[in-house]
Amino acid sequence: MTTPVSGGLKIEGLHKALGGRTIIDSLDMEVRQGELVSLLGPSGCGKTTTLRMIAGFLTPDAGSIKVGGREVVHLGPEHRPSAMVFQNYALWPHMTVAKNVGFPLKLRKRPKAEIAERVDAALALVNLTHHKDSRPARISGGEQQRTALARALVQEPELLLLDEPLSNLDAKLRVKVREDIREIQQRLRITTVIVTHDQEEAMSVSDRIAVMNNGRIEQFSTPAELYSAPATEFVATFIGSLNRIEGRIKNGRIVSGEGVLGIRPEDVVFAPGSDAGGLAATVVRVVPRGHFSELYLRREDVELRAYVTGAPPAVGAEGSARIEKWLEFEDGKLVGARA
Repeated sequence: MTTPVSGGLKIEGLHKALGGRTIIDSLDMEVRQGELVSLLGPSGCGKTTTLRMIAGFLTPDAGSIKVGGREVVHLGPEHRPSAMVFQNYALWPHMTVAKNVGFPLKLRKRPKAEIAERVDAALALVNLTHHKDSRPARISGGEQQRTALARALVQEPELLLLDEPLSNLDAKLRVKVREDIREIQQRLRITTVIVTHDQEEAMSVSDRIAVMNNGRIEQFSTPAELYSAPATEFVATFIGSLNRIEGRIKNGRIVSGEGVLGIRPEDVVFAPGSDAGGLAATVVRVVPRGHFSELYLRREDVELRAYVTGAPPAVGAEGSARIEKWLEFEDGKLVGARA
């Protein structure tokens, strides 16, 4: 397969209302050539609507969509330099894997020899050559997903779009397939946009993530920056686990007042006994998480979660909770990060 040449994706002023309700509100976003970007957010935030407008299946009320520097907002999906992998795979059950993959090329009336060559190359790319004569019902969910991916890649698009591509797979297979998708994307250097509600999935495969809420992008940044420096309280609570406490920390103590504290559980260190630099706390719950345990600690009316490795303390154990790092928010916006 040839590597598609792309100038990336640029969206400006995208707006869409459905049923009298604004779904996408003046959205701007730029995806660089060869970059993998995830649209991440809760159900109803507008991420799938955005993807469908990029693909051409939904017409925006206003705004611009450019792929490789070319305006495509007036083009139907079949005329755009993009290909989409749908959540339900949309495979024809009566067709073999090879015929499913080659179907878009058949619609475009490409020569049979060219179709066969490109199908073989696409199936080799997703490691499905041995299943080319199988029908979808005879292969696994992960193999069906890779068939759908091959059908998109055989079109040699400039832009690859994936709508919740792993939601129908079990947890273990989901990890394997997302690794496959990332490896193929990096090998082809194809500009890619993935819609997902799964933060772990987005964090593991993305170059950057656009966290969406109520039709807007709250923050568009790298996974590391979203976690360590979330721009808003919404992003902080949506990405990873967070202790949210109203108040401020002064002299190592939580003081009630204006503002909100955001404390990651890994930044809370619990130790038996007293510590002049910590807060007296009692273990009220222990939740095993595999290689670590999650502690629920209580001090008066404040509850904190902390992560510990090794043997966890028993429920009822008393000790000291030391807060090593924290985020400070005012009116939902990040105003400081302290350590």
